[in-house]
Amino acid sequence: MIFNNIEEIATFIVKDGKGILAADESNPTCGKRFDSIGVESTEENRRDYREMLFRSKGMKGNIGGVILFDETLRQSSKDGSLLRDLILNQGALPGIKVDKGLQPIDDCPGETVTIGLDGLDERLKEYSSMGAKFTKWRAVINIGNGIPTDKCIDANMQALGEYAKCAQDNGMVPIVEPEVLMDGEHSIEDCFSATDRSLKSLFAHLEKYSVNIKGTLLKPNMVTSGKESTEQAGIEEVAKKTLDCLVKNVPQDLPGITFLSGGQSDILATAHLDAMNKIGGFSWKLSFSYGRALQAAALKAWGGKQENVFISQDELSHRAEMNKLASLGQWNEKLEDV
Repeated sequence: MIFNNIEEIATFIVKDGKGILAADESNPTCGKRFDSIGVESTEENRRDYREMLFRSKGMKGNIGGVILFDETLRQSSKDGSLLRDLILNQGALPGIKVDKGLQPIDDCPGETVTIGLDGLDERLKEYSSMGAKFTKWRAVINIGNGIPTDKCIDANMQALGEYAKCAQDNGMVPIVEPEVLMDGEHSIEDCFSATDRSLKSLFAHLEKYSVNIKGTLLKPNMVTSGKESTEQAGIEEVAKKTLDCLVKNVPQDLPGITFLSGGQSDILATAHLDAMNKIGGFSWKLSFSYGRALQAAALKAWGGKQENVFISQDELSHRAEMNKLASLGQWNEKLEDV
């Protein structure tokens, strides 16, 4: 696959309903997932698990990009092939998570800023030389008593702007991820407000740093009720409010919006995406960049056992196919039982 510029890369990733497999869990996070199935989180086990995912038949045609953790970008499969080459062979592009996690903000209790700008240019140059075509940086916004504050939002969105410009200067597409967390008892209106403020600040900072929007992808949360809220908004309300917020804030020339699942169940994440695409009326591709919502069933089916590999791959393939249909507005729940 030959690309002339980052705009072509960004367009390719979300072409024809394709989305992104988020396989960039840090080793501690991967450890927690493995704990849930009783598997030790060794480098070899992490490699075997991700190799299994990348070889799944449902990758081809449904997945346009895979976000990797540093360890995975460098790893080889059992037969000696680089894992990033397995991804390319499936018609998808390898990408890399480049932020360095969260740091508390002084005088802002309960709020964090994402760090990792120090040394970023050098890291990006190495990742580009290893074949990474796109990058990801996650900001985290909490909803609670008096938060998010403008200080938190603007600090995170400034970092996203600086990161995005640096990624583009190194010939890679930046995925900008301003995640408003579902954790809490907040209403869908509270989520709308926090998401609206975050997106407004994000695109102001992307403009400030002269980021090429046509060579950028947005990975936002959906506008939902808080997980602990007693009043859970329905699928149609989530779809409508999410679209209202995006139309209000996102430039039309952005090529794609690839949602995070944010702790939603795999079926619900698919249903919300499908509902938005059925409403339509927007210029960007609306797709997915799911981690748990693509992997949960596959991880459970695998259980760390070689004899379960094909069953696990079928689970991932099924979810990838369902989410592609949702990205085209062609999904319905009956297809889950086929």
